Amino acid sequence: MTGGMRSGVDLYWLPLGAGGHSVRLNGRVFEAVAARLARRTPCDLYHSALVVRVPDGRFVIEQAPVRDKNGRERGVVAEGAVGSRWAGRFRIFRYEVRRWRDGVIPDIGEAVESPRRLTDDPSLAQHFLDLVPTVPSLVWGRDESRTGEMWNSNSLTSWLIARSGLHVESVHPPAGGRAPGWRAGLVVAHRQETPPGSTGREPLDSNQSAAGQ
Repeated sequence: MTGGMRSGVDLYWLPLGAGGHSVRLNGRVFEAVAARLARRTPCDLYHSALVVRVPDGRFVIEQAPVRDKNGRERGVVAEGAVGSRWAGRFRIFRYEVRRWRDGVIPDIGEAVESPRRLTDDPSLAQHFLDLVPTVPSLVWGRDESRTGEMWNSNSLTSWLIARSGLHVESVHPPAGGRAPGWRAGLVVAHRQETPPGSTGREPLDSNQSAAGQ
C-alpha cells in the first residue's frame, strides 16, 4: 500500500454536533454549565473517530447510535445501552461500535486539526482492528466504572489507543477544545492488563498525518 493508502491509524477530531444544530446547541449548554461549576472558561467540545488502513482495506472505527437492524453491513462488533441498562432493551437507547470496512464518517469534512497520524506500523494498525470487539460495553452517558467521567465515543478511542500500547498521554484535542469521556477510556484501559508485547511507542507527529480520508 502506498501514498494515501499506506497502512496506519488516523485520528479525527469532530466538533460535537457537526451537521446537527440541536446536538451542537445542547453540547454548548452542557459545556457552559460544566465550565461554570468548575470555574473555568468554556471549551469547544469534540468527539473522535479512527480510520485504520491495513493491507486488507480501510476501516472506520466509531461509536454511534444504532441505526437499524443491518449492523453487519456497518461492521458492528458490539452494542451497549444509552442512559441505563434497562433502557438498552429498546433500539433507540442503544449504541453500536463499528469496525466498518470502507465506512463513512458523515461529518468528516468538519474535522479540526485532522487527521492525526498515530502510527504507520502495519502490525499495530492490525492490532487496533483486533482490539475493537473487546471494548467494554459500558452504558453511554454513565460512569459505571467510577472513573470520574461518563463513558462515550471518546472513551472508546482513548481505550483503544491506550490498549494498543501507544503513549496516549501525547494525544490531545485541538487547541482550546475538550473531549468529554476521554479520561474514562484511559482509566478503564489502565485497570486492565497491559497488552503482551506492548512497546509504549509514541504516536507520530501531527506533521506526519495522512492527507485526508
